[in-house]
Order: sequence, then structure tokens, then C-alpha cells
Amino acid sequence: MTARPLRSPLALIFDLDGVLIDSEPLHKQAKEMAFAEFGIVLSEEVYDRYKGRPDETTLREILEERGSPELLPELTQRKHAFFQSIEHQVQPVTGAVDFVRWAKTRFRIALATSSTPRNRNMAFQLLGIGDQFEAVVDSSRHQRPKPDPEVFRVAMNDLRLEAAECWIIEDSLNGIVAAKAAGCVTVGITTTFDAGKLARAGADVVVESFAELRGVLESL
Repeated sequence: MTARPLRSPLALIFDLDGVLIDSEPLHKQAKEMAFAEFGIVLSEEVYDRYKGRPDETTLREILEERGSPELLPELTQRKHAFFQSIEHQVQPVTGAVDFVRWAKTRFRIALATSSTPRNRNMAFQLLGIGDQFEAVVDSSRHQRPKPDPEVFRVAMNDLRLEAAECWIIEDSLNGIVAAKAAGCVTVGITTTFDAGKLARAGADVVVESFAELRGVLESL
């Protein structure tokens, strides 16, 4: 589904969690396990609100809302420990690896993620495509989390390209908002949210799969 006339990009900028690896459910599970140790139970709505945002932001804001900011260091440590205990279950998003290799032959490609360097390296080991990206931006290279567009602007600066020359591929509502704020054509892939929510968040293109996205790009 497309929302406006499109032209072929010079570069594709990929998010990581929920776009290339199916890690969002595991991150949520690890947060639930960590919060449970402190007697905190959160609704699905709260977790949805924070999808696409880094742990530091998510955990800090939730604890501040509850008046318990002093718990942040211990809660963060427990969340990371729980995630590391289950991260072996992470799988690539269907079609992601083949799509990246195909895209590399036609476009410049970059990664722009809120993930930590450690988790980004883990994903690259799983996917085996780390060498395909001309630019890589993780949490060590930007300060303001999505929905702020900083992470994407750093990637565009690395590529020395303008926003009009780039498409950004995202799965979360926060990511869509950030990509639109960066001024790029924004692709929402329905690995985390349904097509309607992605479109309402501002996605210019909504696809169910990487095969569908390839078809969109080849048609331009």
C-alpha cells in the first residue's frame, strides 16, 4: 500500500529490531520478567507505546511515572540479563537476509538502530550481513531516541545523502514518526504493528513482507 507518488531511492536505511530480526517479543518478555521482580505489571498498551525506543528511555520513564527512579540501575541490569538468557531464540525476519543482499546490488544501504553495540553485533552474527552496510548507527552514536529523527540523520550524514534520496524501513510507530521527521520516504513493515496503525503513524508505503517491498522498488 502506498500513500503518495514515489521515485526510486539512492539508499535504503534499515531499522534492526523488528525489521531484520524478530526480537521485539523477546525484548518485551525480558522487560516483563524484570518488572515482575519489582512487582510491576504493565498493560499491552504501555509496551506498544515504547516499541522502537531504547531500554534506557523505556525503563526510566516508566519508573519515573511510578515514583521509583532509584530502581533504574538494578532494573536495567535484570532486563539485560533476562534478554541475554533468551536471545538464542532470536530469528531473522522472513526474507530479510535475501532482501538486504539484493538491495546491496542496487542501492546504498545503512543501518540505523536504537540497539546497543552489543546487541547489534549479536544480530550481525546471526544474520551474516554486517559487511553489507555502508553506514551503521547504533545507540553509541546518537543521544536522542526515537521518535526523534537523530539516528536517521546521522545515517544520512554518513552516506552524504539528502532525505529525499533515502527510504527508511521501520516496524514501530515511534520509528515511523522518527523517519517522517527525518524527511524520508518511510516504509512500514507489518512485523510488529498492523497496516492500519503504520499508515496512521505516517508510513508512505506499508508492506506485509520484504518480497512485497522488492516488488514496489522494482516497479519504480
